[in-house]
Amino acid sequence: MSDITTQSKDEEVVTAPELTDMSLVDHLQELRRRIITAVIAIAIGSCAAYFYAQDIVHFITAPAGKLYYLNPAEAFFTYLKVSFFVGFLLVLPIVLYQIWAFVVPALTTTERKTTIVLLPASVLLFFVGLAFSYYFVLPAGIKFFLGFATEDLQPMFSIGQYLSFVISFLLPFGFIFELPLFVLVLAKMGIIGSEFLKAKRKIVIVATFIIGAAISPTPDVFSQSMIAIPMIVLYEISILIVQHILRK
Repeated sequence: MSDITTQSKDEEVVTAPELTDMSLVDHLQELRRRIITAVIAIAIGSCAAYFYAQDIVHFITAPAGKLYYLNPAEAFFTYLKVSFFVGFLLVLPIVLYQIWAFVVPALTTTERKTTIVLLPASVLLFFVGLAFSYYFVLPAGIKFFLGFATEDLQPMFSIGQYLSFVISFLLPFGFIFELPLFVLVLAKMGIIGSEFLKAKRKIVIVATFIIGAAISPTPDVFSQSMIAIPMIVLYEISILIVQHILRK
């Protein structure tokens, strides 16, 4: 009976694939292959997005209305930038899979099962953050800035500068919405609990406004608050998840 138990334990331990026996050169070649695959995927996604660049630009610029380009090449390079940005988002699951496939040989069976759940959840939360920012925060921000217009001072947005503003405004929300998942992982590992999160609430509130000031595309208080407030709400949601679902 002990021999059978020992054999079963040995079988559980020997779960690493043959890739774990690869040499350094083999690992570098594997990394090169993964990078090339990711780059090709991004290139294909960007080319596909370029065919719809005009519709995508119209969708992105909808909150601001009519825009202008101030030099002959600005519109063209804006289309390229939009195509790359959208193309990268389209193939983001493929890029993340290439990263996961490269590191998975070094993971245990439990860690692999965990990452299989965490990766799709992180991608979903990232896109939810982008959507939230575009549909709720960005229109409010544009309306706020347009409110400074007067008879003598009229807004005239450049397409290139507007796109840079939108990207720098949307991307932080994609990462901000990862906060509940990050807290959930730490709680699951037993590093933090609901009481710890409650005790650090005041510190987190101050930190969110500092982060908002650091990553905000403009130095005004409105933009900083638009970043800080969702972080505070997500932090409170994280406390509820840890307390009532994980019961920690």
